Amino acid sequence: MSVENLAETFVELADTLVADFDPAEFMHLLADRCVSTLGVDAAGILLADHLGELQAVGASSDRARLLELFELQHRQGPCMECYLTGAPITVTGFTEPPQRWPEFSSAAVAAGFGAVHALPMRLREQTIGALNLFTVTENDLGETRVRVARAMAEVATIGLLQAQVISHRELLAGQLQHALQSRVLIEQAKGVLAERLQVDMSTAFQTLRQYSRNNRLHLGKVAEDVIDGTIDMTALTASRA
Repeated sequence: MSVENLAETFVELADTLVADFDPAEFMHLLADRCVSTLGVDAAGILLADHLGELQAVGASSDRARLLELFELQHRQGPCMECYLTGAPITVTGFTEPPQRWPEFSSAAVAAGFGAVHALPMRLREQTIGALNLFTVTENDLGETRVRVARAMAEVATIGLLQAQVISHRELLAGQLQHALQSRVLIEQAKGVLAERLQVDMSTAFQTLRQYSRNNRLHLGKVAEDVIDGTIDMTALTASRA
């Protein structure tokens, strides 16, 4: 974890906090930066919607996303408990009994993970979600990396709340709901592209994201155009080059 990489991470996260804020892209940027900066193997983000229900809104890999969906479906696990309690939770190994969440532990091992560190996304007394860091090996991240991870979670939380959102909760609900709706469209578009281009889901997503960045379009809008069949497939596939 170099100083240069760390500086670039926070600059990129802060640069995203502009008027034309794209929550879906921001969540994926955060997950990717957790992997590259902290040296973890995968990262995922859970956010509460306007009804207080947790939703998986960003992940660095499909394995992490599916594991978080498993946790939400069974309504138990370290990431969910982290959100409910507002306190960090560390599981340094899934194979040693006794296990607090046996079903989640089995699913995590099956997904190839050995440990998870769940950090609350909170500002003062308000917790809006959880940032979850997965490693293949059974270990502890260490104090330095945990402190950096907490700082990244705090920056992300501030990005979602912002000053005007804190005073107008309706705007926050709208932003989070937009992120959740975009997530559904993105997953559908990934499937469409994977079939059309005969590529895996990860490659399909990277194609969507690169086109979005190259053309300064919201990720959800690009996904919608792919589903509707209105996007220029030649330009889209060229973005993979």
